[in-house]
Amino acid sequence: MSETTLMPRLVVAGADQAIEFYRTALGAQVLNRYAGPDGAVVHAELRVGSTKLSLKDEDGTDRSAATLGGSPVMFTLDVPDADAVADAMQRAGATVVFAVHDTTYGYRQGRLTDPFGFQWILSQSIEELTEAQRQERIGG
Repeated sequence: MSETTLMPRLVVAGADQAIEFYRTALGAQVLNRYAGPDGAVVHAELRVGSTKLSLKDEDGTDRSAATLGGSPVMFTLDVPDADAVADAMQRAGATVVFAVHDTTYGYRQGRLTDPFGFQWILSQSIEELTEAQRQERIGG
């Protein structure tokens, strides 16, 4: 019996450029890449840490986040060094939404938008808190 998994699938304008961005900025490992007769990527699978994500070029059926003006989905990436990942993402072309900073609820976090219209919350644990402590510090 196989286990149930969830793998995000990103539709991008420029899949090969996105693959290179995720490799450079996030250390992604390319597991596979398939292209159609026109050279457009129809499926590529990447591993970022212990998580897989897939992506493809936009086409007549599937529109990219950039074409749609952004995406309402944000990705949270738990990392050991949020500042280093933010720096790598910026060098690779991401823009800062919120600079990496210490939060009151136990994380060092920042948010960046990648060149393909997706937002990434970089999260580094800096303090061990119970759920009740975290909720109290958030304000409730």
